[in-house]
Amino acid sequence: MKREPGPLKARISQRDAAALYDKLAGFYDVWGYLTESQARGRALELADVRPGQHVLEVAVGTGLAFVDLVRSNPSGRNVGIDISRGMLARARRRLEKAGLSNYEISIGSAMAIPEAPASFDVLVNNYMFDLLDEDAWTAVLAEFDRVLKPEGRLVLVDMTEGEGRGSGIYQRLYEWSPRLMGGCRGVRLAEPLRRSGFVVQRREYYQQCLFPSEVILAQKHGAAAGVEANRG
Repeated sequence: MKREPGPLKARISQRDAAALYDKLAGFYDVWGYLTESQARGRALELADVRPGQHVLEVAVGTGLAFVDLVRSNPSGRNVGIDISRGMLARARRRLEKAGLSNYEISIGSAMAIPEAPASFDVLVNNYMFDLLDEDAWTAVLAEFDRVLKPEGRLVLVDMTEGEGRGSGIYQRLYEWSPRLMGGCRGVRLAEPLRRSGFVVQRREYYQQCLFPSEVILAQKHGAAAGVEANRG
């Protein structure tokens, strides 16, 4: 039977995802380096964090991106939240090893970010929407809109639907065992962002060890639109 178009259904709940990533925390960095580092590096470039800004990373994980965000913003405010205590423990160790102190990290959910409206210049979110059920996307994007300042920058990275040869293997692995893929399946966020009032300025495709990622730069409604691009 042919599968209907659109993302596969999320098959791991947020509660189960927190427990799963507690277990994965010890070796997640290896996976992140082998399959996600190019997309994550590009996200940091697009975030364009400058000293003195207020920066939030939702789903901070083991701090692979957050350590660079904090390093780029010594005189600003740097906040990170995640639902996994195990991942946050790894992030704290990474930040301490880097000798950084200008940050706040805590348990927190993208569904209810514990920050005031219009608090952040930049919001970064790596590999989270690919875990969430599609029905939750609108509420999460509304939270992102709420905490961003007018014309604030939003940078998203997710596993996406494969566009290159061999990339479909990860989608098939998810269909066989969602837990093997850490609950992640391929998604495309540009259109949901537009429906939520964001201006999508760039959407780029990356494939590393066959793993497909999309990197999206968007701004709150009212910001000037840019040109979308795709990269292999």
